[in-house]
Amino acid sequence: ALYFHSGEREEKCIIEDVPSDTLVIGNYKVQRWDTHKQEFLESAPGLGMFVTVTAPSAEILLSKLYGPQGTFSFTSYFPGEHIICLQSNSTRFVAFAGSKLRIHLDIRVGEHFFDESAVQAKDKVNEVSLRLEHIIENIHHVSKEQNYEREREEKFRKTSEETNSNILWWAIVQTLILISVGIWQIKSLRDFFISKKLV
Repeated sequence: ALYFHSGEREEKCIIEDVPSDTLVIGNYKVQRWDTHKQEFLESAPGLGMFVTVTAPSAEILLSKLYGPQGTFSFTSYFPGEHIICLQSNSTRFVAFAGSKLRIHLDIRVGEHFFDESAVQAKDKVNEVSLRLEHIIENIHHVSKEQNYEREREEKFRKTSEETNSNILWWAIVQTLILISVGIWQIKSLRDFFISKKLV
């Protein structure tokens, strides 16, 4: 969880690296600066937030207006950096929209919330069964995260190997050019001395 400050009409974006087929849940709360009390109010009534989520392919996964406090969620279809943007729905002109906002944001990737009240309503066998299902979901999420990191590491290693190969070939080409220029200079100098009958 984190919080950041924003202008009333300012859009703030964060980048979240998410594997494919992963549920992302975000909770936020907006507080408005009170100039009289010189502190942030506990809530900002009448002020909502536009939440926009853009996939790595530039496809918009979510674009919705929420209240001053809310929860949004989306599922990633492709792995990569997803851009989550928040902007207040203030209708004041830019010149008058000088109020400062504090936005508290908590993003959970691949987490399925465990409903304790549902567990308490069931008997012990169902409680163990539900906890086991929750653990299995977490294991699947960790496995998916590891596969995604493995794919990224593989791409990075491939890029590094290609770069190293290109550097090696460039060094060979430079060496050949240097040797060729050296041989040409020696031959030109020898021909010059012979033409001047110094040798």
